[in-house]
Amino acid sequence: MIKTVYPTGKIVAKTGNEAIAEAMRQIEPDVVAAYPITPATEIMQIFSQFIADGIIGSEYIAVESEHSAMSATIAASAAGARAMTGTSSQGLAFMWEMLYIASGLRLPIVMAEVNRAISAPINIHGDHSDSMGTRDSGWIQLYSENSQEAYDNMIQAIRISEKAKLPVMVTTDGFVISHCMEVVEIYPDKDVKAFIGDYNPDRYLLDIKHPYTLGAIDLQDYYFEHRYQLSKAIEDSKNIILNVSKDFFNSFKRKYDFYEKYMLDDAEIAIVVIGSTAGTVKLVVKELRNKGIKAGLLKIRVYRPFPSKQIAKELASIKAIAIMDKSDSCSGAFAPIYSDIVASLYSNGIVKPKVLNCVYGLGGRDITIKQIINIYEILIKIASGIKYPTNIINYINVRK
Repeated sequence: MIKTVYPTGKIVAKTGNEAIAEAMRQIEPDVVAAYPITPATEIMQIFSQFIADGIIGSEYIAVESEHSAMSATIAASAAGARAMTGTSSQGLAFMWEMLYIASGLRLPIVMAEVNRAISAPINIHGDHSDSMGTRDSGWIQLYSENSQEAYDNMIQAIRISEKAKLPVMVTTDGFVISHCMEVVEIYPDKDVKAFIGDYNPDRYLLDIKHPYTLGAIDLQDYYFEHRYQLSKAIEDSKNIILNVSKDFFNSFKRKYDFYEKYMLDDAEIAIVVIGSTAGTVKLVVKELRNKGIKAGLLKIRVYRPFPSKQIAKELASIKAIAIMDKSDSCSGAFAPIYSDIVASLYSNGIVKPKVLNCVYGLGGRDITIKQIINIYEILIKIASGIKYPTNIINYINVRK
């Protein structure tokens, strides 16, 4: 049982990794299995120290690879344990085979995923190529702008996963959030415990009084139906996410939704972005507003399930939009977020906005205030009727 560390809550300075580790301490999962990889190593290092110090009673399994980490987490969850893990980049890629098994078996696993570029070449800094590569694996994906959101998302992820019977991935930008110090409000331990509640799975393999088969072979007779059930469960999780967010606000007075709007309601031009870059874009939007330019921002928090109809509605009246992707599809016509948003607009009968795709920050390359201002300046031209190519990907700050 958890030993009280924050009886009344506290405002502290913590890195993103430290904040996530604190959330995991307060959750006190039954089992955590992990293998170290930069820049997520520190999360499990801190968490394992909580166990070594006798602060929590979780079981930590140090495995020989990320594939084994997810395999052990799947086994623990199937056995009836509240189970968690964490990884980055190549570690997440090494788990890919098991990610589909976790979702297909409808196991409520929560993963701390610190975004890092996928090799090759080898790079340890943050872009979204790792988590974007898993976007269709059946995992709910929550993206974090800062350490506070990372902490809050981890706490909410437990409730979401156990209610939806789906695994949840909480992402943070490598080094930008994971290793940078920020002010974070840590809630009282007892309040977090009360919010997540006890874990009482409907069924589990070690319940010998109610045996059932898990992971059986599933050919043409029922595989299609089971995959449809998974797809429907992901769609249905939207209501669960919103309900958990509402309960979280009632408990901790922080409001979350599928996305955050910043000066968007009357905007004529807007940027759509995920993760830590949203903070920089907000600063630019505020400066442009002071100059009388109606700029706005839509920051996506929940990327899977993708809130297609809601986002299409928010962007319908905007004249020109730039979708900023911190990953590149390589083989697709455009980058992942752009493709989802344009498909959402088109499928909902919205053809008015001119939409620009900007790929930036690969391998952790900085995106500057000046570069974001330049994107808005292009949008101003497009909104005024000046022709600008929108049928290409604009690679920001790349040497060609």
